[in-house]
Amino acid sequence: MLLIDLARTSAAVAADSARLAKIRHLAELLGRVGPDEAEIAIAYLSGELPQRQIGVGWRSLSDLPEPRLVATATLTRIDSLLEQIKAQSGPGSQGARRALVNELFGAVTRQEQAFLGRLLTGELRQGALNGVMIEAIAKAASVPAAEVRRALTLRGWLPAVGAAALAGGVEALRAFHLEVGRPVAPMLAQSAPTVTAALEKIGGPAAIEWKLDGVRVQAHRSGDQVGVFTRTLDDITAQVPELVEAMSRLEIDDLVLDGEVIALQADGRPEPFQVTSARVATKIGSRDSVPLSVFFFDALRVNGVDLLDLPDAERHAALVGAVPAELITPRLVTGDAEEGEAFFGEAIRRGHEGVVVKSPSTPYAAGRRGAGWIKVKPRHTLDLVVLAVEWGHGRREGKLSNLHLGAFDPETGDFVMLGKTFKGLTDELLAWQTEQFLRLADGPTDGWTVHVKPVMVVEIAFDGVQRSSRYPGGMALRFARVLRYRPDKRAEEADTAASVRALLP
Repeated sequence: MLLIDLARTSAAVAADSARLAKIRHLAELLGRVGPDEAEIAIAYLSGELPQRQIGVGWRSLSDLPEPRLVATATLTRIDSLLEQIKAQSGPGSQGARRALVNELFGAVTRQEQAFLGRLLTGELRQGALNGVMIEAIAKAASVPAAEVRRALTLRGWLPAVGAAALAGGVEALRAFHLEVGRPVAPMLAQSAPTVTAALEKIGGPAAIEWKLDGVRVQAHRSGDQVGVFTRTLDDITAQVPELVEAMSRLEIDDLVLDGEVIALQADGRPEPFQVTSARVATKIGSRDSVPLSVFFFDALRVNGVDLLDLPDAERHAALVGAVPAELITPRLVTGDAEEGEAFFGEAIRRGHEGVVVKSPSTPYAAGRRGAGWIKVKPRHTLDLVVLAVEWGHGRREGKLSNLHLGAFDPETGDFVMLGKTFKGLTDELLAWQTEQFLRLADGPTDGWTVHVKPVMVVEIAFDGVQRSSRYPGGMALRFARVLRYRPDKRAEEADTAASVRALLP
């Protein structure tokens, strides 16, 4: 298949705002792609590279060669050149990489150059994120979308799952299993203002667990081998030796667990999140100054048996049978709202974020905000994405200060702006975010405003949501203020526009 076919399909998908139309465009192309190019095609149209990162940014794409007039570049040819670009390292690599970039862009037409440029810089935002692409794969392969979602849960890489579906249908999709050493996307929680409201949503007795203010981890063990991964699926095994030791001491040697690592003070209260986050980010894994503790709250695999489809109550029973009590997150099972609120109050008194209320019947909905998990915090907070930043005035002159905040819209893959804030920013945060956002600048500045790539997640406290004609989404946050940045979260994990809209009075 030629690259021009993808470029044209991408343009059609971007031009059509209707979800079903996007799916139709993508499915038509996927129905024509060959088995050796399916994974490449799905990756490119999802805005991803099979190589993930190749060391080429928008600054590398200035002064490109003249485009060809006739499209002849195949997907396999483009993929081969990208592999060569990624492989460059050591002395002379910069010049070699530049020569290969010129060869790549000199082999394609103007429309293909534009498509490749957006792909390589992460700007291919056409509304073809996972939700739409899953439906397109299902349509092209004539399989249920639920089968594609389940396989994605276990494999974690949609292009590989899509290629399997197109080649082998449902049978190929059901061949995917949870693999020790290959992380899956974590299950996420919805929000409620109180434990009482959460219990009402679940509609009966529930498990209530402390929500620790640590770093989410997924721990894998197979024999003597232990792997630890973040919520963004990054391997941090070398950075958390305490967790590796804890996993190695367990009697069961084939398991996958979900939990949190957290730095605790001498009295058992948590250190600020920044302390835990900085310690986990330390490449050397030193424990001399900031030791880490680990607490597990879910089991995805125990004794070689996958547990994802089992209800929460059965998964937790398996966890209790595999892990010592001191390594398990405090948990209460109750249908009594007063008892649940007291448990929540104790978690807050001890310095933790709040609680997560869990339906005992819910399976593990990897990568999604399952209706069976509901988080409750003592104040309204949202994880939002920074869309732009304005230069400050007065004592903040020379610093990027006022943040433009957006909620994620999974239907379009875009962001809905909810307002601006400069409140809650310390001098240290101002200096840090100025450096970060200048690096993430997306094109020229617009007067006082610097538009940035929508990748940075920030946790925002607010007093409520109100209707507003000022922003396209028709709503705005009241008294928004910055709590902290969340480098452990991807933009796609931010709170959705729908969840914010649900908070409108």
